[in-house]
Amino acid sequence: MKNLYFAFIALLFLSSCAVQKPEKLIKEADVARLIKTLSSDEMEGRASFTPGIDRAAKFIENEFKEIGLQPLDVHMGYRQEFSVKRIKVGQIDAKINGKSIEQQNIVTVSDLASFEFNSGSEIKVLRIASGEQFMQRYREIIGMKTKALVLVDNQHAAVFKRVKDGSTRGRVVENVNESTALAFVLGETDATSFTIKASNTIEELPLFNVAGMILGKSKPKELVVISAHYDHLGIVKAVDGDAIANGADDDASGTTAVISLAKYYKKLNNNERTLVFVAFTAEEIGGYGARYFSSMLNPDDVVAMFNIEMIGKTSKFGKNAAFITGYEKSDFGEILQKNLAGTDFKFHPDPYPTQNLFYRSDNATLAALGVPAHTISTDEIDIDKFYHTVNDEFETLDVNNIWSTIKAIALSARSIIAGTDTPKRIPKLKQ
Repeated sequence: MKNLYFAFIALLFLSSCAVQKPEKLIKEADVARLIKTLSSDEMEGRASFTPGIDRAAKFIENEFKEIGLQPLDVHMGYRQEFSVKRIKVGQIDAKINGKSIEQQNIVTVSDLASFEFNSGSEIKVLRIASGEQFMQRYREIIGMKTKALVLVDNQHAAVFKRVKDGSTRGRVVENVNESTALAFVLGETDATSFTIKASNTIEELPLFNVAGMILGKSKPKELVVISAHYDHLGIVKAVDGDAIANGADDDASGTTAVISLAKYYKKLNNNERTLVFVAFTAEEIGGYGARYFSSMLNPDDVVAMFNIEMIGKTSKFGKNAAFITGYEKSDFGEILQKNLAGTDFKFHPDPYPTQNLFYRSDNATLAALGVPAHTISTDEIDIDKFYHTVNDEFETLDVNNIWSTIKAIALSARSIIAGTDTPKRIPKLKQ
């Protein structure tokens, strides 16, 4: 009986260690250090293809190494490298009905090094008419994967100018699509005859996620992904002398959570499922990092994904609260809330359904493949005046809110990480 008693006491002791309070292992001062470094001017806003994002990646790599995470590929280190192509518009020569079109009134979209078409060939003539939603129609036409001249009503002059300005920075694509050649022309109402000649400069550029893992003890093939994106906008148009979009909330706050949680679970050392911690690149220019990451694994192996995006300010629900995108699509949120019983923290469904946030972050690719992949956030996206501006800086954040949210994620994930809860799969999107 005495031996049984001591065995019971030992079991209680081990159990208490397994659910050790996060504040014992996650320190608010360390959270502040991480986010302050990632959002510093030295990182230059962490734009893709810049020295700033390389410095950020090196910082994250070093944190993962100090924590003791295992690289996903021991031969490649913590960087998961891949490449994309950036296409910049070159020379455009266009005539419609014998009249030369000024450069500011034409935008071309093509992945080809050059293209030429005229009214004597089988080229479609399409329109974006007055009263139509320009961007919706613009994307729809690009999605057609066709060759066409597109006449744009003058009503859309303002948004057309923004698209033209954006085109000078180049488009990023994963693979070249040879079936699309489009010329959008502003202000012309008829095209009896036309000739269009255009050229592009195509560069192949490197990108890299930063990823590490803690191998599961009894269920190593079952993966739990904890992620955030570490890129931002970089150097932008100066406002009051400041041109660095530091991206403190978006998403240095989420990346800080990933590093903090990696440190927490490595110290606990009791995960039955394999934990994969990943800082994604290129979220701001199309989610290429998450897409590449998803292509390198079997989605059926991924039990759940905790994607963390913008947790730097109090949510609309007040303190000790965050929301989960796609809450209704699985029981992921219900499991998390069950694990928070007895605490003050609460996870809510996404309060911004019109923003379509579920498919706007790095969870989207795996979610489309059926993984219960959700984003956790506290941002009031409808009124956030610092979002995508040079004012998204460390000084605007509530570090205590970040710390509280990280601790809540740590507690709420424990039954999934222990292998005792498995969230329901999300219906796959039709391809």
